[in-house]
Amino acid sequence: MDENQNNPNQLNIELTEEIADGIYSNLAIITHSNAEFVIDFVKVLPGVPKAKVKSRILLTPQHAKRLLAALADNIQKYEQAHGVIKPTESIGIPMNFGGPTAQA
Repeated sequence: MDENQNNPNQLNIELTEEIADGIYSNLAIITHSNAEFVIDFVKVLPGVPKAKVKSRILLTPQHAKRLLAALADNIQKYEQAHGVIKPTESIGIPMNFGGPTAQA
């Protein structure tokens, strides 16, 4: 028997193929109430004035704070390995990515 199966603190997490593919997002909109944080992940395309929410994540305030700490830790590790991430200039919505407006 696998030793991890005997450990009551072991958490087995299943990642299906569909979820493993991931969803691309280049915009996150964060809102909150007194009970939860809502993060909507959006894919904005150049020249397209309408964008769809691709995924919505609901978090308790405690989980949101843990996510913030985990992201900060991972960004620090990334920058140590790959160099400082340079912030881009502020981008208005809708984003035009510097290209022409799409026409049909």
